Amino acid sequence: MSAPAPSPLAIVDAEPLPRQEEVLTDAALAFVAELHRRFTPRRDELLARRAERRAEIARTSTLDFLPETAAIRADDSWKVAPAPAALNDRRVEITGPTDRKMTINALNSGARVWLADFEDASAPTWENVVTGQLNLIDAYTRNIDFTDERTGKSYALRPNEELATVVMRPRGWHLNERHLVDAGGTPVPGALVDFGLYFFHNAQRLLDLGKGPYFYLPKTESHLEARLWNDVFVFAQDYVGIPQGTVRATVLIETITAAYEMEEILYELRDHAAGLNAGRWDYLFSIVKNFRDGGPRFVLPDRNAVTMTAPFMRAYTELLVRTCHKRGAHAIGGMAAFIPSRKDAEVNKVAFEKVRADKDREAADGFDGSWVAHPDLVPIAMESFDKVLGDRPNQKDRLREDVQVKAEDLIAIDSLDAKPTYGGLVNAVQVGIRYIEAWLRGLGAVAIFNLMEDAATAEISRSQIWQWINAGVVLDNGEKVTAELARKVAAEELANIREEIGEEAFAAGNWQQAHDLLLQVSLDEDYADFLTLPAYEQLKG
Repeated sequence: MSAPAPSPLAIVDAEPLPRQEEVLTDAALAFVAELHRRFTPRRDELLARRAERRAEIARTSTLDFLPETAAIRADDSWKVAPAPAALNDRRVEITGPTDRKMTINALNSGARVWLADFEDASAPTWENVVTGQLNLIDAYTRNIDFTDERTGKSYALRPNEELATVVMRPRGWHLNERHLVDAGGTPVPGALVDFGLYFFHNAQRLLDLGKGPYFYLPKTESHLEARLWNDVFVFAQDYVGIPQGTVRATVLIETITAAYEMEEILYELRDHAAGLNAGRWDYLFSIVKNFRDGGPRFVLPDRNAVTMTAPFMRAYTELLVRTCHKRGAHAIGGMAAFIPSRKDAEVNKVAFEKVRADKDREAADGFDGSWVAHPDLVPIAMESFDKVLGDRPNQKDRLREDVQVKAEDLIAIDSLDAKPTYGGLVNAVQVGIRYIEAWLRGLGAVAIFNLMEDAATAEISRSQIWQWINAGVVLDNGEKVTAELARKVAAEELANIREEIGEEAFAAGNWQQAHDLLLQVSLDEDYADFLTLPAYEQLKG
């Protein structure tokens, strides 16, 4: 591990945590410091490039495939590296944060893959960042168990061969880790903290287990950002002395700009690429964010009315499958976010049928696997993919050459026959307040109205409120969406929550703070790029 001596990193404004010294070792922090020294300047340049591109979209109200990379798209000779055995069959993947109970349940769930999430399903408190790493180390060394203090129920790992393969998701490029700074006081990007600590401690350990350091890359907006990740992987593998190509990355195509660069993203990562994923909610959020001032034809209806059968969403998912299979990569479908009710069998029956139809469609379209948010949904998704795959690990041989997607198809928002409703506005406010309140308590994955909500759904909620106000949308009840109407709905929701949970619980929570923050990011003239940026300033811990 020969490397120049890096500037030391300092832990600031953080209470000591039990066993943190096992994660924050001098050697691990030296590695993170070297990642920071080498790659943060390029990260900063790429964030500036995002702003320039957004300004261009505001000016033109359009996007197109890149002319400067046409040769990469036209060259049929290149493929991504073959999938390692542990990632060849991905027919069902479960997602969730890396708290101790979830770590055990996800690994035991029967899913082929667990997306161990340090991003949208995790609020980035220092405790969550550090103990999440510790939980994964403990899982790989089989030093993990958990007893629920409330129920007395105990949880322990099944045998290794029955456990899901972990694909870890670090934070996006835009978020810094305020508790870890260099000698000049500059915070390290959260992406490099999450990746660096996990990779340093577990890369060799995972190889010894017959697996490897596998990653989901979130919020990617261009192939240049994928190139940066690839350079991080090349450096990291040399640093710890493992073979090049050991790292495998699946990129979430969850921004509208990335949808126009799918092949280029795979090309940049080709020695380390495992596949692409269709991240539905962040994708819709990205469409609103980028085209928020593009006029009525870019106004999205209620988020629950934007199903995967909407023409512009079909264009996106079918292009993803075709692109992946052309290049030998896995195509992973979207999230089934339903959380089963322990009290209402009828709610479950209706929801399970929707989940089954969604997974049947994905399997029939050529996807190689899909996501669920709850262990009870694993058998349903598994059945859908088993019917199509049988004993085959994937269906990469389905090249989908019948798919022809034009640039304008991806942003044909007005092809959807649905309009914003008053109920949709209320739901956006409800989800926004309830999610932000939990996030401020350190919870990133929250069950709200029988759906698992994460930061992506809060982003779409607040973005739609912003868009509807600024586009002067008139709802189905004849009311025009204004800042005053949003404030009225938010005040009513706050009162409803107070009545629903009682004075004591209301006072103990962050409800007023969540209400105020939702209105801030929904009503401010200057649209915040990410809700989590102002929210992080208010997050304790």
